[in-house]
Amino acid sequence: MTLKSLIIKCSRLLATPLRRRQQRRYADNETTGMPRLELPNDKLLPLVCEAVARGERAIISVKGYSMRPFLEHLRDRVLLAPWTDLAVGDAVLAEIAPGHFVLHRIIRRQGDELTLMGDGNIRGTEACRVTDVCGVVEKYIRPGGHELLASDPALRRRIRLWRRLLPVRRLLLFVYKLTV
Repeated sequence: MTLKSLIIKCSRLLATPLRRRQQRRYADNETTGMPRLELPNDKLLPLVCEAVARGERAIISVKGYSMRPFLEHLRDRVLLAPWTDLAVGDAVLAEIAPGHFVLHRIIRRQGDELTLMGDGNIRGTEACRVTDVCGVVEKYIRPGGHELLASDPALRRRIRLWRRLLPVRRLLLFVYKLTV
């Protein structure tokens, strides 16, 4: 199998079929009937962190493109929950600098030191401590109310595969952007 055919096969597996199914299944965000309140992240996310620290759960909209192809800017939402244990592959909301929050995936854990990277990033990581994690993603919520548990085995396999494809991620993301 050539590199080109492997890349094409992986891009079809990860991007194209998912996009086609989502276009048929998901309703538009505006048709859900839910009022939409937008606050800047620097105001909203500290409040979300406080609520999750009290043991509550919070749903936030995803902003930005760093978690493509698994989460899309202003289309998807996530349910954040308090964490008991953090593992490689978990998506977390963390404060990596005072007032600067990211929703990224754990790619390495060494003691209480975490290395985070967005699924849509091809290089560049963030470092934080376990105590900087505000919450862990428990559910991915798509438009139309479709929910996907973060612990779903099929999703976890796709996430592991995506991590292994880091050397060709730039090309796969290019193909993905063409299908969005």
